[in-house]
Amino acid sequence: MAPVIAEESPLGADLLLLFERHTADMHADTPPGSIHMMDRGALAAPGIRFFVLRDGGQPLAMGAFKRIGPDHAEIKSMHVLAEARGRGLSRRMLDHLVAEAARDGLSRLSLETGIQPTFVAARALYARAGFAECGPIPGYGPDPNSVFMTRALV
Repeated sequence: MAPVIAEESPLGADLLLLFERHTADMHADTPPGSIHMMDRGALAAPGIRFFVLRDGGQPLAMGAFKRIGPDHAEIKSMHVLAEARGRGLSRRMLDHLVAEAARDGLSRLSLETGIQPTFVAARALYARAGFAECGPIPGYGPDPNSVFMTRALV
């Protein structure tokens, strides 16, 4: 059976490992004042769509987008479990987020990621998907530990 992506609640009981790993990765080498992740409860708020990629029922990846303007959203909480990496799941989740944002009538999708070496693969993934570096997006100020990227949705 192929992996399936569906919209879910971030409060699902079997998503704890995804959130624990995501939190650990975000705190691994990013200074505390530059960590911009949202916790599970915050991701359950209105204006945020949260998705889980499952393979055989097991949650392997997550991603969300949060509206930051009438036609603009920010990608939040993209994470694939380390043991599931190398299978193209990050790209599948990103493509899904882009498609869902476009279906919602959004015209722009942006994100914030880290400047640290641990985020090199993520920045490359976003660049291959058409995201380009930009200045701080709504809700952020300049941060030497952040890279901001954006792309238009067609």
